[in-house]
Amino acid sequence: MCALLYLRIISYIFATKLFVHSDMTASLPSKPTDSELEILSVIWQHGPSSVRFINDELNENKKVGYTTTLKLMQIMNEKGLLDREEKGRMHIYRATLKAEETQKQLLDKIVETAFGGSAMQLVMQALGKHPTTPEEIRELKKLIDKIEKDQA
Repeated sequence: MCALLYLRIISYIFATKLFVHSDMTASLPSKPTDSELEILSVIWQHGPSSVRFINDELNENKKVGYTTTLKLMQIMNEKGLLDREEKGRMHIYRATLKAEETQKQLLDKIVETAFGGSAMQLVMQALGKHPTTPEEIRELKKLIDKIEKDQA
């Protein structure tokens, strides 16, 4: 069962040309740091937000000072990761990149640097080292089945 799932995932990787090219990461304005990714995640989840809202969300997981969040977001704006709109005294920030684009480009970079360009090795590690629920396995199977049908 697991071997079949791995083979299907591997065929998906090769069928969709999920190969890493060195120019794939060039379209990110700047590679986000871990702290910047946390801020982007809040914006992707909740939409354009104020510094106060983002800081409150970040503080649900760990203590972060308001001025630290503000400074990070100002830097992200300068780097082109965020756009800022002034509404009175409040500044509303929005992500300049879609979550999917950023995730894909960061994943491509991880595949290239940590897995020697082998997406298959990444998948094998992810499925072998982390618990997979039966629902996740069903979803993976459906995705692979759909891709196989689209190729036929």
